[in-house]
Amino acid sequence: MVIYLSGEVDEARLDEMTPRQIVTELDKHVVGQTAAKRAVAVALRNRVRRQKLPPDMAADVMPKNIIMIGSTGVGKTEIARRLARMSNSPFLKVEASKFTEVGYVGRDVESMIRDLTEIAVEMTRVEKAEEIADKAEAAAEERILDLLLPSSSRATHFDFDAEFTDQPEPSGEDQLTREDGGANRTREKLREQLRAGKLNNRIVELEVRERSFPTIEVAGPQGVEEMGINMKDMLGNLFQGRTKRRKMRVDEAMENLIQEEEERLIDMDAVARTALDRVESSAIIFLDEIDKIAGRESGAGPDVSREGVQRDILPIVEGTTVNTRYGMVKTDHILFIAAGAFHVSKPSDLIPELQGRFPIRVELESLTIEDFKRIMTEPKNSLVKQYRALLETEGIELDFTADAVDAVARFAALVNEQTEDIGARRLHTILEKVLDEISFEGPDIEPKQQKVDAAYVSRALSEIVKDQDLSRYIL
Repeated sequence: MVIYLSGEVDEARLDEMTPRQIVTELDKHVVGQTAAKRAVAVALRNRVRRQKLPPDMAADVMPKNIIMIGSTGVGKTEIARRLARMSNSPFLKVEASKFTEVGYVGRDVESMIRDLTEIAVEMTRVEKAEEIADKAEAAAEERILDLLLPSSSRATHFDFDAEFTDQPEPSGEDQLTREDGGANRTREKLREQLRAGKLNNRIVELEVRERSFPTIEVAGPQGVEEMGINMKDMLGNLFQGRTKRRKMRVDEAMENLIQEEEERLIDMDAVARTALDRVESSAIIFLDEIDKIAGRESGAGPDVSREGVQRDILPIVEGTTVNTRYGMVKTDHILFIAAGAFHVSKPSDLIPELQGRFPIRVELESLTIEDFKRIMTEPKNSLVKQYRALLETEGIELDFTADAVDAVARFAALVNEQTEDIGARRLHTILEKVLDEISFEGPDIEPKQQKVDAAYVSRALSEIVKDQDLSRYIL
């Protein structure tokens, strides 16, 4: 089952959650599929258990990779999407069908490890940035105040409001002390206004570093992708030092200076070392659409490299060393979760060596009418709640009755039986057709209270569902 939601995730993260808590969290967004949730939860918890073992034993404990088998629209990708939100470990979701065999034009399988390393580096950098956020903001604030109140040459300022007396003029040291005190008071007043946001519309001029890097494509024996990494390493310093003066608002300048201070305070070498350790010990790769590379080769045609991709993936899954721009990465303890519909092919069509690297196999169940009903009503941001919220933005109150939910669920199951079974994705097409008139009229519709019941659903869909040829194209 696939539901495109945007719900919040609890504070607890994967590494602190028990298998039961992981399943409970997934239950909020994915209906059913208990076996798949349990398998994923146990595999994730075993990573935490391995990290508590003595180093000599932990090195021998290999991750138990999972392959999820089920038709499209039953929840495989949604489980991965939810895990990515919950995960505080490097997590990459990638489609196996995007890779090509070494020697063909396209991405090679090692690029998934490089992408995963980039994700880990960015995660670690963000964590470090949060630690030094106060220091960076304080330093940026001082630089903004320097721009707003430049230190002028010390000059004698005559006070025209003061009464004239025959008292001797203050000495040079007294005069400097008095000027410093006045400048400090002015600076503190500006600081208060800056923190209150009263200076946001002021324009300041500062030097900013050019962040753009020229696009260079070089085709070589390593491939375009690998050469791109090396070109950035070689030529990056040529473009990083260039600066230019720009005028901008104070609030924009503050953001820019905070970024510069963060870059100055963060030790990227330490970040890279930490990120590599996280990738090697706790990373997760979700390998979707693995059924698209299954099947034995015919020796010709557009799928000539499918078995070659399997052979290339094999060393990555069983454990190898991949060269990235941050250093070498060992893939021995990365957890792989593969998923595929296997409509045309079957898991046994994978090469035997790759089958053996996925010891846990879970079959996801097809969705029933009751599952469709739960999908539309139970999740935190279910489909019915989404449509109500969308129409409320234009003042329309949508009353979606229980018998309408039943009718939509029955129609979805019927169309899935008569045509291709695309699981919960069928609900999107049917609900769009049912609410087409209300959505089109939008703010012009009268009355603003619109009731959708079983009769309304039947009027919208009955003719289309009766005509199987028509339903193949519309639903």
